Amino acid sequence: MKSIYPLPFDRTTVIDRDVALLESMFRGMVLIRLFELAVNQLFLRGIMPGTIHLSYGQEAVPVGVCAALRAADFITLTHRGHGQALAKGVSPRSLMAELFGKETGCCRGRGGSLHVGDFSVGALPAVAIVGASSPIAAGMAFAFKRRGEARVVCNFFGDGTVNEGDWHEAVNLAAVWKLPVVLICENNLYGVSTHITDVTLNERIAERAQAYRIPGVTVNGNDVLAVHDAARVAVQRARDGEGPTLVECLTYRRGGHKRDDPATYRPQAEVDAWLAADPIDLFRPLLVGDARIGAERVGAIEAEVKATIADAVAFAQDSPSPDTTHVLEGVYA
Repeated sequence: MKSIYPLPFDRTTVIDRDVALLESMFRGMVLIRLFELAVNQLFLRGIMPGTIHLSYGQEAVPVGVCAALRAADFITLTHRGHGQALAKGVSPRSLMAELFGKETGCCRGRGGSLHVGDFSVGALPAVAIVGASSPIAAGMAFAFKRRGEARVVCNFFGDGTVNEGDWHEAVNLAAVWKLPVVLICENNLYGVSTHITDVTLNERIAERAQAYRIPGVTVNGNDVLAVHDAARVAVQRARDGEGPTLVECLTYRRGGHKRDDPATYRPQAEVDAWLAADPIDLFRPLLVGDARIGAERVGAIEAEVKATIADAVAFAQDSPSPDTTHVLEGVYA
């Protein structure tokens, strides 16, 4: 059977977790969701230029992973990288401005949706070529190790990447040299419109780790706490000099590959099952039911995020466009 359904979500309480962490994770997921919904509307109304690849539905993965990182650690982003950027600390204002192509954008309006990032917060501007960021992540990790720095690189990629030669070469090198890199696979089941089972016989992508004699684990990518737990172990292992770990996060994009893709190739039963396992909808009731947090605080966080998004849109629209006299800056040939 082609379809891969969500892993069970059996949490009934979060009282064993720190309140500040829980609130931060909820805020992070809502921020990504509302940011991308706003961006989608701006595109549909013809206000924002370019194109976009949305990650909404996958918010638990970057939030859970980045919560396990230090400020000095780095991540590499994918072409579906808005959520990864926000989770690592790229400001909503600068990210929104980048999507508008404005000078105040995180890449000064030169990158657009496919190349967002900010070195100052440890988010390497995205590489849109599938698999191309993995050797870069290994190279960064090698530099950290060579300098004796206790820093880690988290390499985000999708399920389609694991059949790319670049990925395999990077994983092999990282394993042999015990590099401080964590491999985060956002397995949303589809490489554009191709289902993972049409191109890969492994029941779980995490099985690929066995070939390189590194740990591999599959988690419910819509359970932010499960993602965070797996990431914490993998990050600490990398920081301790024990080498890479492959963390496969089973998740799902709520829309198509990009904004003009209706995703009619997906079975309706599969779509329904995954939408019922939405990461925010699973997490919100746990916080509402926690006496330390409650419905009022949850509502306040959502209101704060809505205001942040409105501010980001206004900031981006009011920001200046790049000066054309600087168009060749950063061009080497």
